[in-house]
Amino acid sequence: MRIDRIDLYHVSMPLLTPWRTAYGEDPAIHSVLVKLTSGDTYGWGETTPLKAPCYSPEWAHGVYTLLATVLAPHIVGHEIEHPRDLLALLAPFKGNPFAKAGLEIAFWVLKAKTEGKPLHQCLGGRAHPVAVGADFGVQDRIETLLTKIQRAIDAGYPRVKLKFRVGWDLDVVQAVRNAFPDLTVHIDCNAAFTLKHMALFKQVDRLDLAMIEQPLHHTDLLDHATLQKAIHTPICLDESITSPRSAMQAIHLESCQYMNIKTGRVGGLLNAVTIHDLCADAGIPCWVGGMLESAVGSGVSAELATLPNFQYPADIFPSTRLYPHDLADPEITLCAPGKVAVSTVPGTPYEPRADRLHAQTLHTTRITP
Repeated sequence: MRIDRIDLYHVSMPLLTPWRTAYGEDPAIHSVLVKLTSGDTYGWGETTPLKAPCYSPEWAHGVYTLLATVLAPHIVGHEIEHPRDLLALLAPFKGNPFAKAGLEIAFWVLKAKTEGKPLHQCLGGRAHPVAVGADFGVQDRIETLLTKIQRAIDAGYPRVKLKFRVGWDLDVVQAVRNAFPDLTVHIDCNAAFTLKHMALFKQVDRLDLAMIEQPLHHTDLLDHATLQKAIHTPICLDESITSPRSAMQAIHLESCQYMNIKTGRVGGLLNAVTIHDLCADAGIPCWVGGMLESAVGSGVSAELATLPNFQYPADIFPSTRLYPHDLADPEITLCAPGKVAVSTVPGTPYEPRADRLHAQTLHTTRITP
């Protein structure tokens, strides 16, 4: 399959309310959309490293620039039959998983459309609705958080994730546990703590949480292994897992009991499936994370989440939870309480709406041979 054209869009998607985490606040989500065209068929991908390098060392305009000047020109015009061939072409370029994922995800969708299959079939998944959870960033007041959690429970969400940072920490989780003693809850620390906070985590350990997500440094594996041995609550690694190699090392070191897999962070869907399989062999359950993508990226995440070792509800949100209007059409909706449907058409049904794409694009370019 010859890659005839690559279109890139750096977009800014304003949120309904700012997303607050341990590393800061995002009033809008900066994302890069990639369209790969072969003949009369095309595939859309999305990679969402955010506006600034706070979640990872990559950021949206940096990803866009690298794609436009180096990576996309390197693959356009090539005959590529499988995502592993695309990744082999990109192998000389070190790191930059979010940038590589933009091309690789778009190629998977293009491949699935060419073969006339829903994306999850190409990935080895099963055609069933995907369980999704409700996530809550840092709020102004604990009472506001409790009200939002009750709405999520009423809507049928099977679990809740809470952002956790200094000043929005133990008291918040204790209040949630007191109000909802039987609710499945976990916290996401976004790498904000160190082993000096061991006493805090031993207090958290008493609150019967499903897991503690990425408590320590964003590249760390060793200290997480130390912390995991000291507490009973499972640790989940997110930012630290950037490739199958880091996943293998985490498994060897016993750094975690869960892994969050985000396609952008690990360099695309092929790496995501490989990490899923490594974890399955090691008895470590996984779940699909999210970066507040548009429906283009969230739809791909839903396809990935159909693989059997994704055992914990995914971070895939209805479009109305995040955006006044999603960039893509159709929007992400719940097909049943706490569940999102998967594709019934070749590839996925989610594509940018031309008017919204035009309105929210900051930079765009087209690459041809």
